[in-house]
Amino acid sequence: MTRKKKTLPILENITITDCAAEGKALARVNDMVVFVPFCVPGDVVDLQVRKKKHSYCEAEVLRFIEYSKVREIPMCSHFGICGGCKWQNLPYAEQLKMKQRQVMDQLSRIGKITLPEPRPILGSVKTKEYRNKLEFGCSNRRWLTREEVALGDSIDNRNAIGFHITGAFDKIYPIEKCWLMHDLHNEIRNAIRDYALSTEMTFFDLRQQKGLLRDIMIRNSNTGEWMVLIQFHFDMEDDENIAKELLQHLADRFPQITSLLYVDNQKCNDTFADLDIHVFRGNDHIFETMENLRFKVGPKSFYQTNTEQAYHLYSVARELAGLTGKETVYDLYTGTGTIANFVSRNTKKVIGIEYVPEAIEDAKVNANINGIDNTEFFAGDMKDILNEEFISIHGKPDVVITDPPRAGMHPDVVQTIINAKPEKIVYVSCNPATQARDLNAMDGQYKVKVVQPVDMFPHTPHVENVVLLEKRSS
Repeated sequence: MTRKKKTLPILENITITDCAAEGKALARVNDMVVFVPFCVPGDVVDLQVRKKKHSYCEAEVLRFIEYSKVREIPMCSHFGICGGCKWQNLPYAEQLKMKQRQVMDQLSRIGKITLPEPRPILGSVKTKEYRNKLEFGCSNRRWLTREEVALGDSIDNRNAIGFHITGAFDKIYPIEKCWLMHDLHNEIRNAIRDYALSTEMTFFDLRQQKGLLRDIMIRNSNTGEWMVLIQFHFDMEDDENIAKELLQHLADRFPQITSLLYVDNQKCNDTFADLDIHVFRGNDHIFETMENLRFKVGPKSFYQTNTEQAYHLYSVARELAGLTGKETVYDLYTGTGTIANFVSRNTKKVIGIEYVPEAIEDAKVNANINGIDNTEFFAGDMKDILNEEFISIHGKPDVVITDPPRAGMHPDVVQTIINAKPEKIVYVSCNPATQARDLNAMDGQYKVKVVQPVDMFPHTPHVENVVLLEKRSS
């Protein structure tokens, strides 16, 4: 017997009262918390509940009864479907307030530690075209609107280049114009799409693991250089020649591209850190500059995606480290050595550690390019390489600067830092929740002295946070 599907309620005349996690808005109906996307505080709406739990539910807007006075008109035509910039409808000043509060809420609720009054959040220099890197998926399973779904199989062309739809791993929402990067990236991406469609190039099918055009990464830099990396999936003998015809088309049309690369990815995911990258034209890297330094950035390198704001982020880290020129500094998760080289002139020595070997090679090159001779870089898994033996060989750190990925630091790394007993720890985080967890683990030995939120990603709920910890007195 088929189980009858439960009818979920409609909530009428509901006032949105707050912002919540993941860019959602929040309302309260009796004792029920309701999470709603693409709303702002002050909106009055009718809602359709889509998922109901014991103490909360998730809903979507059926009708706007009254728009909030703080609502902003989104700049992007894709707003409301593309999930990338969920706060475009919130004025930037309000976004910053929410991010500052988010940082302190997470540090106090998850960290459960004594905190100083935070410094005011540093807003981004740019709120449009602020990114230096974007990635786009290519798929033969374009996301369809409800109206298109109702048409069934009558829609012939489902190829698309764009962003993955949340909750539908194999669906791509086609993007015509994204405002997060210089407009040339839109021209390049759309040129790839138009060429692929006109030549009937196959788009990747993630479920079937076949199709030639798979993924696109576009980077630019403040030196005016552009990198384009296209991931292909070579199924047949002639596929590489077909791919090179597309690459030649791009080379002819866009002389601005100084690094045109490609890779054959036969894996089940789009990561390419372990794959060979082929140079079709130009260099295998581009350069970024910061103060009087130049940084080589390859296709596998991590570099902060908001170049101008990265300078302010790293300046905060350098300031909080309070370097005098006598310190040995450990820069953990160093990437291409940006922070390590940035602070090196104020230190005795900097030790940088990073998981990606190619990034470490770039870090060494960056030190050489800039005439820096007091940095050393090591590649390996942080929890394996950073141990007591390593510290005994390379020296006890006076200051540790750590900038881990969203997952935060492995417990073994946290304990090794505690055992090393640096005077100061500067913790740069892209995820205040995991940062709070790590701060809690260090609270017995270290006290939080400064909290400085930094916004790297306008129109999104993401926020960076820099914390200074100082060793407690014995």
